[in-house]
Amino acid sequence: MPDVVLVFEVHQPFRIRKDFFWERRMFKRVDRRELFEYYFEKNKNREIFERACRKCYLPSNEIILKSIDKYKSENKKVKAAFSLSGVFLEQCEMFNKDVLESFKALANTGCVEFLDQTYYHSLSGLYPVRDEFIEQVKTHKQAMQDFLHFTPSIFENTELLYNNAIARIAEKLGYVGIYTEGVERILGSRSPNQVYGAKDCHRLKVLLRNYKLTDDIGFRFSARWWNEWPLTAEKYASWLAATPGQCITIFPDYETFGEHQWPETGIHEFLACLPEEILKHENLDMATPSDVANKYEPVGVVDVPELGGTVSWADLERDASCWIGNTMQWAYYSLVRDMERLVKESADRDLIRLWRYFQTSDHLYYMFTAGGAPGEVHTYFNPYGNPIDAFITCQSAITDLEQRVRMFSVTANEPFEFYLEVGEDKTTGITSLSLRGFIEAIKKVDIASVEFHNSRGDFERWAQNSLRDQKLAAKLKKIRGTRLKGEKLRNEILGIAESHVGELLEHMHSLALA
Repeated sequence: MPDVVLVFEVHQPFRIRKDFFWERRMFKRVDRRELFEYYFEKNKNREIFERACRKCYLPSNEIILKSIDKYKSENKKVKAAFSLSGVFLEQCEMFNKDVLESFKALANTGCVEFLDQTYYHSLSGLYPVRDEFIEQVKTHKQAMQDFLHFTPSIFENTELLYNNAIARIAEKLGYVGIYTEGVERILGSRSPNQVYGAKDCHRLKVLLRNYKLTDDIGFRFSARWWNEWPLTAEKYASWLAATPGQCITIFPDYETFGEHQWPETGIHEFLACLPEEILKHENLDMATPSDVANKYEPVGVVDVPELGGTVSWADLERDASCWIGNTMQWAYYSLVRDMERLVKESADRDLIRLWRYFQTSDHLYYMFTAGGAPGEVHTYFNPYGNPIDAFITCQSAITDLEQRVRMFSVTANEPFEFYLEVGEDKTTGITSLSLRGFIEAIKKVDIASVEFHNSRGDFERWAQNSLRDQKLAAKLKKIRGTRLKGEKLRNEILGIAESHVGELLEHMHSLALA
């Protein structure tokens, strides 16, 4: 008896100001407290969010809540699951708290499950170093506990992006299951309606979206050219009943119900009737993702190599090319990704948070240039009108942020690498890209390394040649002359460096640049 699993993706990005480049907003003097609205178009984001609330979130949540309540005393229950991005939850708090309350009501039924994902709905799972990815996943888990008092056990990476490396991280983080696309190139002749194992994982279950049945709702529901139009809940449930397998996952964007498919199409009536029509069939039941992950053993293993094999649910290719398939996308993606060390060395929570908003996958989605049906879909969602304007806007904004981070962190031309003594095998593995990073490195590096570099005059040369800061170089040179050792030397260097950063920051604040 197949279990029908309804999962809904719920996400809204913070869109970058459409006029950012064309109104010459780059590198203006801005108070730190104003940077969010300097980059992101709050009023436009509010307008789009409120429209989605009226047309989709509030009415659809009410429909699902009523369906759950109708069957709460029956043997067969109505069940569903949601994957809410962290930035969506922030917009609930910022623009319409009633939506958040309606999700809390769904959580309280005990029949609704919430999945984890990257908090910022980012492509960090593709970064060569996965520290940022793990941080965002943990941040999302905490948000689900804080907002909904729910601890997810199933993971869904952004846009179902999946490969073996992502699966291994999900298992290490303790998830029992992970979702990806049930695409033929990872399944061959096998069915997406089964539970699989992940290559090189021991416990993780791989759950697959049935994209054909999902797209019948998401893309074809109101298509009058479709030979199955009109699609009724009764007809759709009969298709599910005739589909073999352990579990059938229907996983659309939640905005399908009222925003992408307008209420006038009858999409809300379809959603209201579907659970009842499903449960009418003796061979169908409804389940949550964790239900099926705990119920079924894998029938096989899916092997998705990281290099050239990554899958997603996007477009016809169902890979990562939707976001990093052209030069503009790669330029933006590379700049954002490569800022990680620098922005984290700043240790400034506000700058790190802003940088993470720029990681949201939607910014790259808007830069998609291919034509055909996928191009039409990308154009429909693009607030900038065309991919070139999207690139110009996003690239100019992230470049502006990078410059502010560099000024705040006091970035060097070349990094400082800490050694214990001369020799390639004597490195400590600690490097700093900025004066702020240098301060954090001095705090934790072995004191022998501090003494080694101080005795050689390396610190003052780095300040002079890479930071181009003669004043700081002179201060560090004086320390070398004192012949201090041990913790007294460490503390003296820290005192001078921290005081110098304070002086620079005070100057930047006076210019409203940091």
